[in-house]
Amino acid sequence: MTRLAIVYYSATGNIHKLAVAAAAAGEAAGAEVRLRRAAEITTEPLAPNFPAWTEANAEHAATARDDVDEATTDDLYWADAVLWGTPGRYGLLAGPLKHFIDRTFELHARRGLANKVMSSFTSTGTPHGGQESTILSLNNVFYHWGAIIVAPGVLDDVLLRPSNGNPYGVSATSGLQAVPGGLALNVTDDNLLAIGFQTRRVIEIAAAIKAGLTTSV
Repeated sequence: MTRLAIVYYSATGNIHKLAVAAAAAGEAAGAEVRLRRAAEITTEPLAPNFPAWTEANAEHAATARDDVDEATTDDLYWADAVLWGTPGRYGLLAGPLKHFIDRTFELHARRGLANKVMSSFTSTGTPHGGQESTILSLNNVFYHWGAIIVAPGVLDDVLLRPSNGNPYGVSATSGLQAVPGGLALNVTDDNLLAIGFQTRRVIEIAAAIKAGLTTSV
């Protein structure tokens, strides 16, 4: 059985919604799945002058603490494949996920992440808000690990539907206004179908590598 870890950070719920859909798709495909969140690194609001966003952030953080366990490096070592999710921050991954990745140094030093399949998804406020570069910033980390990057490409028609279109990894457009009490309203059904495809592809490639890889570091 392929072991899939889904490790993500979500500020107001959009990435969380995609991550939950990925976990369901992984389990339906027969994988053993761990859904894990990167913890918040500050209690200070990032946007104190935008009360709706701040309220939505606090609402989601409180829900996530109750529903999803925090990620640990043991989850990465356990997994055959890791699917990463993060909102874009100026074309880069969000700080809490970066903080978690910074803690992988010892695991990387003993080559514990080599040959694992990695793939990413994101959400930004606008379609051109850095979706591709956010995923590529994660890919830069995976190169250091000697991991194997698997992208969805445009290998299924759902990837070409209007709210999708990023071959690097599924990318939702969250919109500029967070809505307290209505988290992740802008994640489309096509986004959810796309993350399901990306998850199944990751599992398929990870299973093939696990079965066929004859050399190790």
